[in-house]
Amino acid sequence: MSVVRRMKALVKTKRGTGLELLEVPVPSLGPADVKIAVRKVGICGTDLHIYEWDAWASGRVPLGTTIGHEFLGEVIETGAAVEGLKPGDRVSGEGHIGCGRCYSCRTGQSHICSKVDIIGVDRNGCFADYIVLPASNVWKLDDSVPNEIGVLFDPLGNAMHTVMADRISGKCVLVVGVGTIGLLIVNIARAAGALLLVALDINPTKRALALELGADVAFDPREAAVTERLLALTRDGDGFDAVLEASGSEAGIRAGLRLLRSGGWAAFLGIPRENVSLNLAEDLIFKGARFHGVNGRRIYETWYQVEDFVTGGRIQPQRVITHTLPFERYHEGFEMMKRGEAIKVILNVRDST
Repeated sequence: MSVVRRMKALVKTKRGTGLELLEVPVPSLGPADVKIAVRKVGICGTDLHIYEWDAWASGRVPLGTTIGHEFLGEVIETGAAVEGLKPGDRVSGEGHIGCGRCYSCRTGQSHICSKVDIIGVDRNGCFADYIVLPASNVWKLDDSVPNEIGVLFDPLGNAMHTVMADRISGKCVLVVGVGTIGLLIVNIARAAGALLLVALDINPTKRALALELGADVAFDPREAAVTERLLALTRDGDGFDAVLEASGSEAGIRAGLRLLRSGGWAAFLGIPRENVSLNLAEDLIFKGARFHGVNGRRIYETWYQVEDFVTGGRIQPQRVITHTLPFERYHEGFEMMKRGEAIKVILNVRDST
């Protein structure tokens, strides 16, 4: 049997907008690693940051990196020390690879390891024919999970981590920004027992989908007197118990903080393009608020929560997929996302189902 030594991969090769589809060497397999044939990948907001080469991406991502961190694939080879996984297994994977030695890693917080490598950001990612991951980062998918949902486990985990950052059941909840992950947040928050669920976004298509996925109402933040109208929905007009921020925009962050009640909590997932200044006295200290920074997924508590919600039929995450394209048409997918015409774009690397 011939050994495949080269593969196609989507690489950030130069500064400025764009990516290149190149032939690169197939990654080598270590004794504790798993080689995965990638079948489907999802374009994420982080990938769009890299595609556009904004301030965050240019300060973080090395040129020459194969991008991407959302995928579904099939195990084709395992290292000599790997147990519990075998060729043919259908898998996704945790893209945060901790050092395994620091305090965070040793106390169950490897997603915030100070030396963490994120696939598609700090090291080569999954927008390629093959990816090699440590076996500990590979998630075997339940047989009942369809491919179109399996490829979403990474962003579903981001959304789940955001919703589960604090108490959500019986709370008045505001979701700021309903792109892919914001919509998944809406779907999960409804299933998790939010009492009142409000979505905030400038895109009418996304607001309409937020209503379908469980939001009670959805507002355009540019509407007249929107702050007063939103506060009127809350208990005594005091504000929301929880604000889940997924826009990453300065305007969205500031709106969420204004609408958070005293004693409430906020989870921040969206990555701002530039630094955002806050009034700590008014927004945090005098409000007695709790802030949660959401980075990736809790490894592996969040993965189990996602699997339970999916296999239990509690959520319908596949509804965020608006476009599915062949891998070679990646440019169309990124441009549609850039223009706000797409929510979640899936690229078929070697899978048309």
